[in-house]
Amino acid sequence: MPTLAAHTDLIQAELADVIDVFDREIRSDLAFVNDLTGRIRAYRGKLLRPQLLLLSGKACGELRPEHITLAAVVEMVHMATLVHDDVLDEADVRRRSPTVNRLVGNEAAVLLGDYLISHSYHLCSSLGSTRASRRIADVTNTVCEGELLQIANRGNWALNEDIYLEIVRRKTAALTSVCSELGAESSGASAEIVRHMAEFGMDLGIAFQIVDDLLDLTATQAEMGKSVGRDAEMGKLTLPAIRFLQRADASGRERLINAMSGGANGDELQELLGGGDAVESSMDTARSYVQSALQHLSVLPGSDARDALAAAAEFVTLRRQ
Repeated sequence: MPTLAAHTDLIQAELADVIDVFDREIRSDLAFVNDLTGRIRAYRGKLLRPQLLLLSGKACGELRPEHITLAAVVEMVHMATLVHDDVLDEADVRRRSPTVNRLVGNEAAVLLGDYLISHSYHLCSSLGSTRASRRIADVTNTVCEGELLQIANRGNWALNEDIYLEIVRRKTAALTSVCSELGAESSGASAEIVRHMAEFGMDLGIAFQIVDDLLDLTATQAEMGKSVGRDAEMGKLTLPAIRFLQRADASGRERLINAMSGGANGDELQELLGGGDAVESSMDTARSYVQSALQHLSVLPGSDARDALAAAAEFVTLRRQ
């Protein structure tokens, strides 16, 4: 199975700098706070968002110190959303380790997420321009709106694909979009190229979330390294369930609704959803967004960085975690 690391050797030094800036920024003079922030190091995965920002910058020009700062900022925002998501989903496992909320409770986890958000803005304010700070603040608001929209539609068995995709755009894709947008903009790219890079990140983020939702239904906790099946248990309809409900007969609809309302386990859902084409058609939709993302890269000159961005996009539908 291909990995992102195989395509990102050209930014390994910068990624190390990003991690260093991240760790220095959130360091506290309180040992207890440092213990808490130390726990989120286990949350670090592929560093997809910093990679997108750095590779976008490199594909559009030269990397500058502000790219390192911005990459650390977007990772802080992302980490904060993970900590808060685990509270909302009552999750026990993340990156094959116990979640912060499981270890120290919801109160500390919520405050730790707030601490990360606060530090992300503190770090971003060190940049000479307020443009990036305003964009990241705007996107963070959008992420919160997406989560609120999803919560408002828990148990909404009539949820349609348009609303589902709006949730995905806001809660996930908005952040990946701003990564590639700011990466290009900070390298001095033209407004047209910045627009294409923002669209690249948006399409990639939508594909990523569709696949993530599919894996929540079809993968095991061992494969994912985090709690799975939580969407169904919380009454969150994702694309395969929406399509199943649209196409199923009355009996099939009733079975799925009853299963999700009663906290279905993964085997039940896989059995129900596996009887039709809901899973495969949802993966086809993710692949179509990846193809759209790749088309936006055509405005860039050929380079190793552009190739790495293309490889990252193609990786999305191949991953199992």
